[in-house]
Amino acid sequence: MDDGGMACTIPGRTTTKAREPGDRYAWRSMRVDPDFEPLVTERLLLRRSRPEDAETISSYRSDPEVFRQQGWERTDPEGVRTDIVEMSGREPGEPGGWVQFSVEEREGARLVGDVGLSPAEGEPGVIKVGYTMAPAVQGRGYATEAVGALVAYALGTLEADVVRAYASAENLPSHRVAEKIGMRLVERFGRGHGDQRRFVVRYELNRDDR
Repeated sequence: MDDGGMACTIPGRTTTKAREPGDRYAWRSMRVDPDFEPLVTERLLLRRSRPEDAETISSYRSDPEVFRQQGWERTDPEGVRTDIVEMSGREPGEPGGWVQFSVEEREGARLVGDVGLSPAEGEPGVIKVGYTMAPAVQGRGYATEAVGALVAYALGTLEADVVRAYASAENLPSHRVAEKIGMRLVERFGRGHGDQRRFVVRYELNRDDR
């Protein structure tokens, strides 16, 4: 399997070290894109998610293996639809939460996954990305293609200085997606206690590393 399920953000977590005033990217803000146009790759189209996407997104997020690797609180259609509606009022690059994009095959317009981005709270110039691909299309390179386009958009149009992704330490396919688009592993850490303890990895790509 070449594509991962989800490079997930960890709810409530920020970076382990705050940026100091002397840091290269410390106080640089990103652009907000109020005129977003769909991102087009060789095989895919990334557009803003719509409420009518909820049933399909719920279906693949509810797959047991996909769900195991993710941090979603709800994967039922109504929960997914509520999140999409809430995010629809936010522009890409705008602080305050995630913006989600549905991933379609250009040939036939089948919805095969979703990706998202969110400015990191308290870290100007840093943007987080997440991604999910339906199990039926994993192994085709779609995650690498979609996330590569999203990262290029974040660094280019939104003028982010750092793009960051989190994933379960067990989710090796997602690690490979991050590495294929040039991200590097910067941290591995644990969360929870006892039987609930799980390990997470953090990948980043700096503007100067492109």
